[in-house]
Amino acid sequence: MHESETRRVLHHEADVVVVGAGIIGCAIAATMGSQGRSVLLLEKSLKEPDRIVGELLQPGGVSALKKLGLQDCLEEIDSIRVKGYEVIYYGEGVHIPYPKREGEKDSARPEGRSFHHGRFIQRLREAARNTPNVTVVETKVTDLVRNGLTGQILGVESETKGQRDYYFGHLTIIADGYASKFRKEFIKHQPVARSKFYGLELIDADLPRPLHGHVVLGEGAPVLLYQIGTHETRALVDVPDNLPSASVANGGVKGHLRKAVLPGLPKPVQSSFEAALDNGGFRSMPNSFLPPSTNKTPGMIMLGDAMNMRHPLTGGGMTVAFNDVVLLSELLSPESVPHLDDTKLVLRQMSTFHWRRKSLTSVINILAQALYALFAANDPQLKALQVGCFRYFQKGGQCIDGPVGLLAGIIRQPFTLFYHFFAVALYSIWIMVSSARLTRMPLALLGSLAVFWKACDVLFPFIISEVRV
Repeated sequence: MHESETRRVLHHEADVVVVGAGIIGCAIAATMGSQGRSVLLLEKSLKEPDRIVGELLQPGGVSALKKLGLQDCLEEIDSIRVKGYEVIYYGEGVHIPYPKREGEKDSARPEGRSFHHGRFIQRLREAARNTPNVTVVETKVTDLVRNGLTGQILGVESETKGQRDYYFGHLTIIADGYASKFRKEFIKHQPVARSKFYGLELIDADLPRPLHGHVVLGEGAPVLLYQIGTHETRALVDVPDNLPSASVANGGVKGHLRKAVLPGLPKPVQSSFEAALDNGGFRSMPNSFLPPSTNKTPGMIMLGDAMNMRHPLTGGGMTVAFNDVVLLSELLSPESVPHLDDTKLVLRQMSTFHWRRKSLTSVINILAQALYALFAANDPQLKALQVGCFRYFQKGGQCIDGPVGLLAGIIRQPFTLFYHFFAVALYSIWIMVSSARLTRMPLALLGSLAVFWKACDVLFPFIISEVRV
């Protein structure tokens, strides 16, 4: 047994202790292990997880996975190629393929992947376990170990088969997900969730456009449909908090899905959706927003959903996670940080990380929240923007290549997001004014001002949340 492995197995000591063997935990453990760091990856349960989100990886995430050498994790799990989106607005569809790279043929368009979340996680765990210098341990982390004088994090306290345990590292990485037990202590902002996704698994659903994600828009909040296996399709229904049609008096969420959602779905999908509903077993996940924060605690960094979340409507979470690991593999490499116990240098690198990641993550974060506001429109101004957004997509060309390139993690230019969002706002106003009768023109002009104000009210708070430290 190598000396570093002896330290990990017998003495529970390593260069890095990673808490959470999920998406980002496995990726960072495997990456740092391949760089020669000694890594302990801790997870409370190594059983295959069963979740209804984290099932669609955008092309920008696939690209990052390849850079990390983990692309094989997408194989042997019955994953499905994803070529773009079909947005359906009151039964009318528009095709939005991922944009081809400049100068390349149509066949070279980038692709995403969709899959069963648990199968993908198990492949990532296998990759981490097979990486030299990485030891995976099933143990429940209960607390952090601190230096009583400096506050530096030295490691973690855990519980293994009912027994108290300790693991120590020069750097502790907290990646314990959306329900992080350590977030409150280190991040002043807390997640805000105003709706939940209710998920059903449809069997042999007849999707309008195979190998594409589907966004269904109508009277209520959006519905997502995408294949996660040869025979399985995930349906995610957004249900805002305190929705009257989902009240107990109206049959609860199941009544809402049957009475309000089912009739608005594409006809070919309705039978499989109804069958899944009859079988029961639908589950929910909160749709949370948490702006990013700079890591400032010596000896510890917080990553993934523990540190930053956005509405899962755009499927950007895993793309953000893998690209964060790519960036960290550079900033925390042995060449950049020879010794991870140099906490001042690590914190300087994490400040750099906070700002350099924004070219991608700020785009995905803001786009997810802004699109959700439009797609779940609940007032006249947002409805006008929703119409304008769909009609904008129908124009094709850059009106779809730009927005879907941002969503896919291919275009990393915040100004491009700003440009397209306000192009949609102005197009919405033009539709409103041009369709108004002459006698109602003054009201249409006043309404256009309200629409523009609403667009600013949607976008700017999320921009502000991104530029805070």
